[in-house]
Amino acid sequence: MQTAPVGSFRANKLGLHDMSGNVWEWCWDWYDSDYYKNSPSRNPRGPSTGSYRVQRGGSWRGEPARLRCAFRLGGTPGYSSLFIGFRLSRTAE
Repeated sequence: MQTAPVGSFRANKLGLHDMSGNVWEWCWDWYDSDYYKNSPSRNPRGPSTGSYRVQRGGSWRGEPARLRCAFRLGGTPGYSSLFIGFRLSRTAE
């Protein structure tokens, strides 16, 4: 098994490709395992500080239950592995 080139699979219901299962994606948010228990229900921004950054989406080597956008882990900033990457995005034209 290995990573797949961008766009190898069909888009999800929102028209987005590769949102889960290729590599864990680093997110800007700080990680707090209890954050969503008391966060705003609309557009939560995550905690303002922390020791770990959020990783989402699961990797090709992960357990099936973790291969979804809503599943998140906390990782030490600067940590790298074959199973972690990041997503570049831009505003639609």
